[in-house]
Amino acid sequence: MSTCCARASTEWLNPKGNRLAVPGRSNHFRGRWELNRRTFAIKRIVATGASVMTPSVVAESSQGLQQLPFKPEGYNYWTWRGHKIHYVEEGEGLSVVLIHGFGTSAFHWRYNIPELAKNYKVYALDLLGFGWSEKARIDYDALIWRDQVADFLKEIVKQPTVLVGNGLGGFTTLLAAAALPAEQVKAVTLLNSAGQFGDDITSTDTTEETALGKFIVRPLEEIFQRVVVGLAFWLSMRPAQIEAQLKSGVYRNHSNVDDYLLNSVAIPAADPNAGEVYYRLLRQLISNPRKYTLESVLSQLSCPLLLLWGDLDPWVDHAKANRIKDFYPNTTLVNLQAGHYPHDEVPEQVNKALLDWLSTLGLSEPSLETMPEM
Repeated sequence: MSTCCARASTEWLNPKGNRLAVPGRSNHFRGRWELNRRTFAIKRIVATGASVMTPSVVAESSQGLQQLPFKPEGYNYWTWRGHKIHYVEEGEGLSVVLIHGFGTSAFHWRYNIPELAKNYKVYALDLLGFGWSEKARIDYDALIWRDQVADFLKEIVKQPTVLVGNGLGGFTTLLAAAALPAEQVKAVTLLNSAGQFGDDITSTDTTEETALGKFIVRPLEEIFQRVVVGLAFWLSMRPAQIEAQLKSGVYRNHSNVDDYLLNSVAIPAADPNAGEVYYRLLRQLISNPRKYTLESVLSQLSCPLLLLWGDLDPWVDHAKANRIKDFYPNTTLVNLQAGHYPHDEVPEQVNKALLDWLSTLGLSEPSLETMPEM
């Protein structure tokens, strides 16, 4: 997205460049209306230039990799704090939980889930407000997603876990891992994670707000922001615009920028609440950038950390990976020639690096008797 609002939206998360920021679809309504709305959303995407695929035509990619079948209706659902949450579950063994980045979904792990599921029980979770999870009209905060992941481990996974996250999902995994007992989160993997060190964040003016600003200026600013953000969101949700953004450098290799990927972003964005969620996310993400910094979270971490880093990312400086490694010694760094989404751009390299690293940790599936109390 090229607007200044889109650039500012995640400045506290990643200090570089423009961002694709398309939240996902809601499952708030039930019954026939839910089915009708889903059908409408799919037809809307088709009308704007993308095709909606059935599982039978997405068995493997152009690179010959097995890929998760695309299901417009989603896979599994879990109710969390009254909200409908989508997740994928495949395989058996030690649990690996995958958390997507800003504007994407569980389907973004399409090439990783089948390969990891050969040896592990793999979950891919849609964060609240994204993907196939509900588009709740709430005030979003980093702790909302942290709590969602923590409760997902307690209520659904129910065993020690390896957390893997990309972008915003990476920072969410760090927050969750830092908050949970060491027996619950055995290891963490970050792919071009969001989050900044404290000295990278520009200080903001904390002057006391005047009555004029509070009751006149701020409401007018909010109206203007809603108009600008609404227009930006409407423009960004079109498949052609999504494709252009992904090919602008986010994916250095465009071979996997296909209908599957475009649908996984565009269909959720057709939800009636998606625009409002997007606006709320922008306002919240820029409200208090100093509240959660990388050093404050990493200082609470106690498990092995793997960084799978796309060095060609236009949004996240590759130097961040080196700085994380310097700050947190129990870190393994693997540099990849890819953009912001290495798990989807060079999935075979990511899968190999992750599986190789997991094999060195000596982790095994716990028995029911030895699972820690959650």
